Amino acid sequence: MENDAANLYCPNEVCQSPNPLTHNFCQRCSTPLPKRFLWAVVDGMNLGNPGEILATRYLVIDKYILLDTQPGYLPQTPDPEKLQLIRPYLRLIPYRLHVPQVYGVISLSDGSQGQDILLLEKPPLKITDSTTSLDVKLCSELTTAWRDANSMRQLNWLWQIAQLWQPLASEGVASSLLSPELLRVEGSLIRLLELHYEEDSVPSLSQLGEFWQQLVSTAKPAIAEFLKDICHSLLTEKIYAAEQLVRVVDKGLSTLGSSQSPAITIATVSDTGPSRQRNEDACYPPSGSIISKPPNSSALAIVCDGIGGHEGGNVASNLAIETIQQQVQELTQVPYDHLAPNSLLEDLQQAAAAANDKISQRNDSESRQGRQRMGTTLVMALPVAHEMYIAHVGDSRAYWITRHGCYQVTLDDDVASREVRLGYAIYRDAIQQGASGSLVQALGMSPSTSLHPSAERFILDDDCIFLLCSDGLSDFDRVEQYWETEILPLIQGKTDIANVVERLLEVANTQNGHDNVTIALVHYQYKYSEPQTKPQLVLPDISDISRISNTQLPQTLQSRTEGGYTRKTQVIPDTQPSKRPRTVPLQFVILIGLILGAGLFGTLWMLNGGIFGKEENEPRIPTISNTPSVKFEPSVVPSQSSDRPDVIQTTTNIDLFTTTSPPQQAIAPAGTVLKIINSKVTTTEDQNPDELIPLRVCSIGEGITSATTPPVPLTPINRKPVVKEGKVYTIQLSEYQKLLNDISTPLPEIVAQCLEKPQLTPASSNQGGSTP
Repeated sequence: MENDAANLYCPNEVCQSPNPLTHNFCQRCSTPLPKRFLWAVVDGMNLGNPGEILATRYLVIDKYILLDTQPGYLPQTPDPEKLQLIRPYLRLIPYRLHVPQVYGVISLSDGSQGQDILLLEKPPLKITDSTTSLDVKLCSELTTAWRDANSMRQLNWLWQIAQLWQPLASEGVASSLLSPELLRVEGSLIRLLELHYEEDSVPSLSQLGEFWQQLVSTAKPAIAEFLKDICHSLLTEKIYAAEQLVRVVDKGLSTLGSSQSPAITIATVSDTGPSRQRNEDACYPPSGSIISKPPNSSALAIVCDGIGGHEGGNVASNLAIETIQQQVQELTQVPYDHLAPNSLLEDLQQAAAAANDKISQRNDSESRQGRQRMGTTLVMALPVAHEMYIAHVGDSRAYWITRHGCYQVTLDDDVASREVRLGYAIYRDAIQQGASGSLVQALGMSPSTSLHPSAERFILDDDCIFLLCSDGLSDFDRVEQYWETEILPLIQGKTDIANVVERLLEVANTQNGHDNVTIALVHYQYKYSEPQTKPQLVLPDISDISRISNTQLPQTLQSRTEGGYTRKTQVIPDTQPSKRPRTVPLQFVILIGLILGAGLFGTLWMLNGGIFGKEENEPRIPTISNTPSVKFEPSVVPSQSSDRPDVIQTTTNIDLFTTTSPPQQAIAPAGTVLKIINSKVTTTEDQNPDELIPLRVCSIGEGITSATTPPVPLTPINRKPVVKEGKVYTIQLSEYQKLLNDISTPLPEIVAQCLEKPQLTPASSNQGGSTP
């Protein structure tokens, strides 16, 4: 549609000139003109006729679709007391590829009693932008587009829904995945228009099976019988967990993808930039390379942005590249049918942890402290068959570019993103706060036990490009501004990859120019043909998955999703736990325990007052507590850190959660000895009650809750495994507070029981801030 009276105002605060809606650059100063289309969440309200302006800036395009004509001004944000109403949108920001994010609100008073209209950004739209008019339409519903898709894309859409089920269920909005009106498709992507809340009941996977049954009749022959069997298994509750469903669909995708042979080309460039003296970035393959698979047997792209100064950033970034490339290169030699997706994700996280340890050891060997410590960000892409694996730490980014759009698939590890994940601010408001861009983690700044690399995978069923870059290019939304003119032509076959890399480097140096620039382009070319082999339904063995109904989802799972959801996995040290200590005389244990306990107290005191007390000297990554500046009313009297034991023994059976992806329940029987890994954990009233506390299992109890109560049987019916000795688990802060109420000062022998294990020494405790 076109409104001759409407103008798009230049976001350049010096210019602010009006421009026709069809222009992409300001006709006066050539500043890119962002077209921010929005979806208005209203309940049957008529926003006005197309062409009308709301709140002096929002142009009505069609019914609930608006265009912000003044993108240079911040939108009105929701009142802080109303953030609870939109919290699922905020906490689901790691899934913004599928879930829309909050842009702002419109406050209306005429005839609506002061109701706020919620505005969601980047709705799934088809936009035809010619020189004379704008044609904007909603993308098709899944049920409409389904018939025309090939079997790979049909199964890909279902796989995405299966992946989304658990995180959306944890926020009470899983019913959004059962609404044909909300479920849209943008190319190969599932996109939601908005979220719907369940007030009285929580949907079950069997309801998802009923919804999918509607698709069986128009499914492609290669997957029709497979989909029919999946629906039957959902309806009969043979498939009862979201992870189980994901694994089932995964098997089908593997069968379809095994006959495909994609072509992959990778090109890299790294440049000092016009304003820096040295280049602290690094990449793999080395800058200036162009490699192809085939003929090469493997493909891997890595970008690192060194930080820390004192000639340390370049050392850290190159050390990370060398370490990760060596570890991941071995994985690329493994045949695809021998790779388990979850294991490969964990391997990428372990590779990041190995690089972290290498840099940390280098810092320690050179006695680097405070701002002298060097570190680096990381983003890497590993294409495997019909999948793309992305691992990430810091604020270097990965973008997924298709014919339909440009999507940022990594979430910066900075203060602003953390505030949004915790549900305390919308992103456009959070980035206006002081230190919003400060990193909360990077490689080399803290032990691997406190590192949370993100790792995720994407199913590819069409030509696309993955762009990895340091913030020398991504700052100021340059990728979003120039992807259509500089990157899309490569997918369209109008240019070559070398030219695209050079053009992006020019954009970075001329439009930004404040930092080093490193770019890696991964061009994925895909020609699909319907396979001869049809996938068969095989229910996986998921005895390690707890059978939890959606109505019983614990708060711990919700907390887990705050930290990156199922994609944020804590890295576990490779050290194998020792066996439980042999029985020795109690008097001897008490004597040794008292000595070790005194040593532990002294060590922790030194750490808290010495190393941990130098947070103001940290480089670019401040040691920031995971506590936003919002208070809550505690359910118990808060404890001071000095009153908190670091080693505790449970008096009842308690549920902990693994750090795997996704988190799973495990029972810690009564009498289990646990050690708090982060010796800086406090339980003040400022702290977020959903924060996760990492615990290491020193020894496993016998499950006796009292002298007269027999052990609680842990039968397969419970579907909850017992915790494993030496492993790390998590517990919610609020549950941890309750646990402390039942714990007295730990016995010396309990302290000794933990200290006898090498991996449980104070040196392995958390020494830096990290994402929750």
